[in-house]
Amino acid sequence: MVIHCPVDSRDDAARHWLHGAGAVNLNNDKVVRIGAASAQLLDSVTAVEQLLTVDGLDYLVFDFLGEGSMGHLSLMSKFMPGGGFAREFVDLHVIPHLPELLARGIRVVANAGGVDPAGCAAALRASAEAIGLRPRIAFVEGDDLRGRSEEMRARGVRDMFDDRACPGAIESMNAYLGAFPIAAALDEGADVVIVGRSVDSAVTLGPLIHAFGWSAEQHDLLAAGTLVGHLIECGTQVTGGTFTDWRSVPDWANGGFPIAECHADGSAVITKPPGTGGLVTPGTVIEQMLYEVSDPQAYVVPDVVCDFSAVSVTQQGPDRVFVSGARGYPPTATYKVCATWQRGWRCTVLQPIVAIDAVPRAERQAAALLAHHAALLERRGIAPVLGSRSEVIGAESCLGPRARTRGAREVIARVVVEHAERAAAELFGRESYAALTTMSAGSLIPVSPVVVPVLRVFSFLLEKTAVPVTLDVDGRTRQLALPAAGGFDPAAIVRPPVPEPAPACRELVPVPLLALAIARSGEKGNLFNMAVIARRPELLPWIRAALSPEGVADWYAHLFDEPAARRVERFEVPGVQALNFVVHECLGGGIMGSMRLDAAAKNMAQLLLEFPVPVPPALRVELDPALLAAGDGAPWLGAP
Repeated sequence: MVIHCPVDSRDDAARHWLHGAGAVNLNNDKVVRIGAASAQLLDSVTAVEQLLTVDGLDYLVFDFLGEGSMGHLSLMSKFMPGGGFAREFVDLHVIPHLPELLARGIRVVANAGGVDPAGCAAALRASAEAIGLRPRIAFVEGDDLRGRSEEMRARGVRDMFDDRACPGAIESMNAYLGAFPIAAALDEGADVVIVGRSVDSAVTLGPLIHAFGWSAEQHDLLAAGTLVGHLIECGTQVTGGTFTDWRSVPDWANGGFPIAECHADGSAVITKPPGTGGLVTPGTVIEQMLYEVSDPQAYVVPDVVCDFSAVSVTQQGPDRVFVSGARGYPPTATYKVCATWQRGWRCTVLQPIVAIDAVPRAERQAAALLAHHAALLERRGIAPVLGSRSEVIGAESCLGPRARTRGAREVIARVVVEHAERAAAELFGRESYAALTTMSAGSLIPVSPVVVPVLRVFSFLLEKTAVPVTLDVDGRTRQLALPAAGGFDPAAIVRPPVPEPAPACRELVPVPLLALAIARSGEKGNLFNMAVIARRPELLPWIRAALSPEGVADWYAHLFDEPAARRVERFEVPGVQALNFVVHECLGGGIMGSMRLDAAAKNMAQLLLEFPVPVPPALRVELDPALLAAGDGAPWLGAP
């Protein structure tokens, strides 16, 4: 019996009722249990010990790498031995637990290699031998293309988003590899598999290919495994972390890391260790499913192009959600390659200002600091800054024209400058202290100014045949023969039929989107992806009617690099009663390049939850009063 339930599932009684209603019949016997122990370079050290409390665990997988991580690891590799890989993977996550991992036969897969997978493997081997253990360690190489940057420029590669030419000073350049090298390492008996820049979901798909014997031609199964990997790659984001209905999520201090119970038909149950905090419901799972996927019918990874539009997500019991229905197309013949390059230095100053008129005083102080620094540079014959930005934290700077807090009496002036020379950026940080005696009353000692290199991203596509990949297992190295032909045809995608419009109604009243939906957003370069998921299917027509691409573009008009050319795409995801939006050219350069407070677009969906959605009065009275109250006091300017 499959039960479809509302996506928020916040009522404990309802969750226990679901548990008592019966489990989904999975129709196969073998279960592969995969625990996800990391979502980022500095994730919690508690993950492994927590996941080891689970009986029958087969794999631990770790995702450490983002575009920023690759650039910084490359920089670190120049200055210190072992700086090019995730050292904490060895010292904090694996070595303390290695005796138990080996005794229980739990195998480890991690993209901890950064720009030095061989170094990571060597460090792990040395640390293991120091405690008398000899795990079989494999590592994959081939993704690191730093030594081929001149070749890439000669090829004339262009940025896949803005068509720029390849920059000159490359810090990192890595192809996103797939899951088959990982599966090959497991086939050869590796206890630990270390890769560099694989796609995030590959650390999960690789074990599933190995365990179930999936082939490169079984596209639906590869898409299903990719979905599982995508669900757990961000760690606790699928178990209640960053969930819209945050009040329903218990025990943030002990958030449970996810476990995927996987079956040969591609279906899986997402759960977490007993006794941990967090929450697993259809809502938490769907938010993560649509996180940063752009077109949900063409989510491209190296091994397959995934269609998530008909995925089914159902509650199987308390903190157990059953997922099935992903479909796949043949992969592309190219790898995505992400390069980072340094564009000067950035100094960020945070100056607290308190008491009456804190907001206008902070705004004036930020402007004065920038003017003071500009005059200093000019007098010294130094070139102007490459860019600058100021925001007042506490004055709702991120909300643009919908900000309504000007009377705050405790704020932080956040002022950022970028300069080609490190000394000029450091000068700005030094001079910020002068504000204590020169500028506003109520200025407190600034948080120590930070000067960091500014890394920018350059992404392009490269034929898979141009990227040889090698596998080393305990010192024996061989080149892998990987699928490279591709075959994806965008014309093969069948879009969902045009949905029925909302019923005609003579009278409508505005309610905040929060009362009708949950949402999540995330950055993808200089655009962001945003999913809006209806709390009940019957609410979706009203959401769709209000959230036109034009209306969403107007809501974020203050963010676009070129407001007159603003562009938003909308995709239907009928399997989970959702809409997925892609908002283009709106982040000031993306997470690596933007000087904005929210360079990663983590709050964009939360900002949309105040959007006024017109609904019939009879429907309004059925909505959760607490969620309606969240919009009280909002300046309903009329639906855009």
